[in-house]
Amino acid sequence: MARFEIWNTQNAPMGEAANGDTLLRLGMRYATAETPDDRMTAHKWFNIAAMRGSAEAARLRREIAAEMSPAEIAAAQRAARDWVTHH
Repeated sequence: MARFEIWNTQNAPMGEAANGDTLLRLGMRYATAETPDDRMTAHKWFNIAAMRGSAEAARLRREIAAEMSPAEIAAAQRAARDWVTHH
């Protein structure tokens, strides 16, 4: 079984960063956490995965957003834009 490295996916250039399914899995890792920061990170990865074609990520992004404050959602959206801009 392949070893999944979060660091590599977060920092890889967009061409190397995997497809929507890989980014969806990354979002799932954060979605199961308990802290608001992890929910924001999960939202960020679901947002990026949705932009790359994952309908499941779009659905999960909506679900996790229901548990977040407007400020948390805005921070997650900024983080997603920043990641896309730099990768």
